[in-house]
Amino acid sequence: MNGDLIVAIDERVPSCGDLKWSRDINIVIRRSDDGGNSWSAIERVVDYPLGKSASDPSMIFDRTTNKIFLFFNYMDHDKEKDIYYLKYVTSSDNGMTWSKPVDITNQISKPGWKKDFKFITSGRGIQTKRGDLLHSLVNLQNGTHIFGSKDHGKTWFLTETPLQPGNESKIVELKDGTWMVNSRANSEGIRYSHISSNEGKDWLTKQENDLIDPGCNASFIKYNYGKYKRKGLLILSSINNSKIRKEIVVRYSLDEGESWSKPKIVYSGEAAYSSMTILKNGEIGLFFEKDNYTKNVFTSFSLKWLLDIADTSDFLTLKRIKPVDGIILYR
Repeated sequence: MNGDLIVAIDERVPSCGDLKWSRDINIVIRRSDDGGNSWSAIERVVDYPLGKSASDPSMIFDRTTNKIFLFFNYMDHDKEKDIYYLKYVTSSDNGMTWSKPVDITNQISKPGWKKDFKFITSGRGIQTKRGDLLHSLVNLQNGTHIFGSKDHGKTWFLTETPLQPGNESKIVELKDGTWMVNSRANSEGIRYSHISSNEGKDWLTKQENDLIDPGCNASFIKYNYGKYKRKGLLILSSINNSKIRKEIVVRYSLDEGESWSKPKIVYSGEAAYSSMTILKNGEIGLFFEKDNYTKNVFTSFSLKWLLDIADTSDFLTLKRIKPVDGIILYR
């Protein structure tokens, strides 16, 4: 990709209701070509007629084909209320134009799931070292599953074994090819991690007692830039409170998730969903909701700030949190 940033969110027109309760939700984006200092005008990339809604965008960039996959969940409130469909659109020009929606529900869900509460996790998926695309699908009746593609999106597969407990989840590939998933778990006050060394056939689950969480989507990435590319450095942005969505923090792990650093506070007020990416200059970009879902903001920080490396030649403070004006996302 050319280094541009794309943020994609729900445009929830009549109310703050989720997909199940709202008849008019569109997917909108804004783009930045200067590292998040300024943003393009709002663009609707998925906009169905009233009564049909699209929600919870997430993206994967395929570095082999230079194609962006933007996934979303869909519901026709007039004809099939409470039936979830799973779709995506693609862009081959860095988000300037987008394809028509493609429905992959039958490929990444099971026939008995038609009436289940299921959805693709908002945020982002990954591409593995060998080129496979991986993402997470939540089924509240069945557990979280990993889905993906081994042929750059021509066909899609669903792993059989669910992750439990698991709600909205993010996946990374460790140095040896092992899959690691970090999961939201409602009403437990902590997060969970899941490890699979055989591509999702079996999972080893671990309570992450140090990663307190009120039940909120988070962002979980591997830092694959510069000298840390092969060191297995993982970064997590999440809510540092076991009961309410307040105080967004970032943590790092230098041992592939065996242990985590103490949290560094990004914003101490009300905050919720977040998504991270690595910028062209090696800094980490962070997009998140704040102030009771009324603002979507972007900030960035250096790896030296995160790791507490004292070097006066580097920018050692968190950059000013900037609003991405004009977009409101509700959760």
